[in-house]
Amino acid sequence: MNFDFSDDQQQLRDAVQKWVARSYSFDKRRAAVKAGGLDRAAYAELAELGLTGLYVPEALGGMGMGPMEAMVVMEELGRGIVLEPLLQTLVASGVIHGYAPEAVQAHWLPRIASGEALVVLAHHERAARWHLDRCTTTAKDTGAWTLTGTKSVVPGGDRADAYLVPAMAGGQMGLFLVERGAEGVTATGYVTQDGSRAGELTLADTPATLITTEGLAALEHAVDIGIAATCAEGVGAMDFTMALTADYMNTRKQFGVPIASFQALRHRMADMKMQLELARSMSYYASLKLNAPTAERRQAMARAKYQLGVSMRFVGQNSVQLHGGIGVTDEYVGSHYFKKLTQMEMVFGDTLHHLGEVSARMQDQAGVFA
Repeated sequence: MNFDFSDDQQQLRDAVQKWVARSYSFDKRRAAVKAGGLDRAAYAELAELGLTGLYVPEALGGMGMGPMEAMVVMEELGRGIVLEPLLQTLVASGVIHGYAPEAVQAHWLPRIASGEALVVLAHHERAARWHLDRCTTTAKDTGAWTLTGTKSVVPGGDRADAYLVPAMAGGQMGLFLVERGAEGVTATGYVTQDGSRAGELTLADTPATLITTEGLAALEHAVDIGIAATCAEGVGAMDFTMALTADYMNTRKQFGVPIASFQALRHRMADMKMQLELARSMSYYASLKLNAPTAERRQAMARAKYQLGVSMRFVGQNSVQLHGGIGVTDEYVGSHYFKKLTQMEMVFGDTLHHLGEVSARMQDQAGVFA
């Protein structure tokens, strides 16, 4: 079996890697954070590379690619801790293409692929605690659908153009699309701990477009796309963190020699490398299982996100320890990778949540991964 990346996948990686190196410096990222955490000009550059159309069919203006290509892209964006929410674009385009009526696809997917429209998933509610079947937002059908409810920590916040919103209609969850400019929408934005932008979304009898009445299935699929992309992004961020830490240890001297020569610290780096490679293999596993049947896919995502949570915490915290005080100063790039890794552990369910999900799905396997 050949586990090498194809020439097209490698070329895609190289293109994103060059863009990050050329156009997304640390200073530019800091400026974007000060300006509110989401730079639509940078997002437009991602669109020019075709990345916003990765999951959009070619017939609708996209690249028609799959999970492995998305994984390659997200690794490189994670290596640059890029703020712009391409992950959300992958989620939105994947769900709209997979579940929406043809007319909705024809209206929205070309706009998503071109970068004209930023559509994000707005599903968090304060009492849900990452349980996707807990939803208090309601939908009414009076000839046209309207939604009422509140969603929290919405990626992109008040700068997204539209939102994918789960809501309960007659005891069953549906998935709807709401435009930011629609009547009854209140979106307030803020900068999150890692420098990206999120917000609170309040809907009051807001007009909405129905994506599907099978809302829970669509929401689970959306979250799984997000988990696979987060895993890949985390691998990229950990890769850079490892390289940064190794470079620091080879430069920083104590007792007249580089601290990289100290055996105890070399063992710590070896442990970090092991956690990185465990995370990388589980990221590959998540992407390979993204198109599997629902039960198999959900199980795979829980396993992958659990391992990524463990690895991100271990690599981030040990990098700070090996750097010493400089590792947590705002002026040093390493502290921003630490914040990013810490926040990613919480995205789409934290480590303990996914440990519970893994446990709940252990039937006759006794914990042995199939």
